Parts: sequence; C-alpha cells; structure tokens
Amino acid sequence: MGIANQEAIKQFQSLMDQIDEPLKNTFQNMHQGYPNETLVRFLKARDWNVAKAHKMLIDCLEWRIQNEIDSILTKPIIPADLYEAIRDSQLVGLSGYSKEGLPVIAIGAGLSTFDKASVHYYVQSHIQMNEYRDRIILPSATKEYGRHISTCIKILDMTGLRFSALNQIKLLTVISTVDDLNYPEKTETYYIVNAPYIFSACWKVVKPLLQERTRRKIQVLQGCGRDELLKIMDYSSLPHFCRKEGSGSSRRTGNGTTDNCFSLDHEFHQQLYNYIKQQAALIESISPIKQGSVHVDIPEPDPEDANLAKTIESELHKFGDLNRLSNSLNGLKVNGR
Repeated sequence: MGIANQEAIKQFQSLMDQIDEPLKNTFQNMHQGYPNETLVRFLKARDWNVAKAHKMLIDCLEWRIQNEIDSILTKPIIPADLYEAIRDSQLVGLSGYSKEGLPVIAIGAGLSTFDKASVHYYVQSHIQMNEYRDRIILPSATKEYGRHISTCIKILDMTGLRFSALNQIKLLTVISTVDDLNYPEKTETYYIVNAPYIFSACWKVVKPLLQERTRRKIQVLQGCGRDELLKIMDYSSLPHFCRKEGSGSSRRTGNGTTDNCFSLDHEFHQQLYNYIKQQAALIESISPIKQGSVHVDIPEPDPEDANLAKTIESELHKFGDLNRLSNSLNGLKVNGR
C-alpha cells in the first residue's frame, strides 16, 4: 500500500475518532474487530477521497441506526411458508468456499422472479443475508483460514434470463443501491455463467459505462464456467448450476434439494433461518415477535448507477421490441402459407 493511501487511512481514522457514541457502537458491530480494513473498503469505493469516504461511512452508520440494522437478525420472516416462497423466488445461496477461503455466493439471476412477496420482504431478506455473511460467515472463515477474510465471490447464473427481467429492474436497483452505499467492496469477483444472447448483447452496451474498478471484477465465463471455476475452488463448492453443461438454476436439481444452495433445505439456509429464530427467541420475552416485513429506508442511488439502470432497461426494451417484431413476422409467414 502506497504512502498516499496510508496517509488517507490515518486521516480517516482521525475523523472517525471524533464521532459520537451511537455511531461508534454501530461501527463496532459493522467492522467486527477490523476497523482499518473497513475504512479501506469505503476509501476504495470513493477512489481514496477521504472527505467523500467519510461522508459515505457516516451516512451508512446513520442508515444502520435509523433502520435498526444491528438488530435485523432478530427479526424472522414469518410464517415459514412465506419465507420458503421468498427463497423460491429470490435465488441466492452459499455453495461453499474458494481455495483461499472466500465464501462462494451463488445467485440465480435469470430465474429469480421476486413475485411472492412485497419489495420490503425481499430487501429484508437480502440485508439479513448480508449481515449474516459479515457477522457469522466471514468471521468463521477468518478463524478457519488463519487470515482476515472480508470479501466473497459471487457467481451469477443467467439461465432463464428473459425480457420480463424488465419487471425486476426497480427491485434490483434498490438492492444494488443498498449494497453499493452500505456494503461496499465486499465482493472480490463476479462470475457470470450460462449467459444467453440477451445478456451478451446488453453486456456490450453496459460494460463501457461501468467504472474501471467494477469492470475489473466481472468475468463472463463460457457455458457453466465449471473448468475455470475449478481453478479457484473444489468441485464440492461449485454451485449446482456450474457442475455440468446445461444444468441450469433449477430449484430442484442435484440429489434432492440439499445439493441446491437456493433451497430452504440447504445447510446454509437452514443455519441462517435457525440462527434468526434463536436470536428472536432471546428477545421475545421482552417484546413479542410481530408478523410483517421490516421497512428499510432506501438511500437515493448514485447518479451513475441510476443512469446504468436506465441504460439496461432501454436495451431490454429494444430486445423486447425486436422479439415481438420477430414473433409477428413469423406469425405472418405461418398465416400466409
């Protein structure tokens, strides 16, 4: 790390020493014993501009306090049927660890429908997985591998991506904004697999618009990406949709649901769900658990991110129009025979 970067960290530390007690408390919950590493994440997110990184972190801490993020792992999504419906429509899971100990987060981007609950439930579920990752998964990996591990790998399966993805852009933008502003630099690399033509065509337009820092993190792999991914993780850590060509993101692939890291029956989701229920039980005697979603304030997205979302939406509209035109022409040909 260069001298300029070390000086930036010192300046940032000095500013953080001056914050009041409530902010200090939530900062401790957030950094999990690694304050400097957390400062570096926010500095990277703001290109090492200390003033901007400081504002970003203070805004994040205030967001955590206002929305009671420190206690979000005591608020289960109930009843269980609703939680299972969310898991079936928001396809995310932990499939294992890389050879370096980084958690491997699998995301069924193409087949997630986000149509079984309100936006608030999906945002709550996403934040709970973030917090469980940061408070339980990453500290456990740090202990097991004997070095500080603060980032993960994400593998995005584009199987099933359709023009109907337009319907999800608003929700995905909300989730992306929450991550960008409050959980920056938590992903080491994004691997895109099983990409259909619609993704490849959009990617050509979107890629030049991304910041260089983000662009470097994204790798689009051929097919299911199995051979490339096996260079950085064992076969047992591969998500089910990467284990063979054409396996897809089926919610029930493999030897039952336990091989499918999206399923509620998978070990990761069982541990997460049970942990939240146990934490809730500890405080239930003081305040009974209420049914209903946690409403989290969504910060305004960065203007660049908002423009990016509009570009993706515009491109999907173009492909949707082309697809409808093609279908109409095919229909005319059939009818004209």
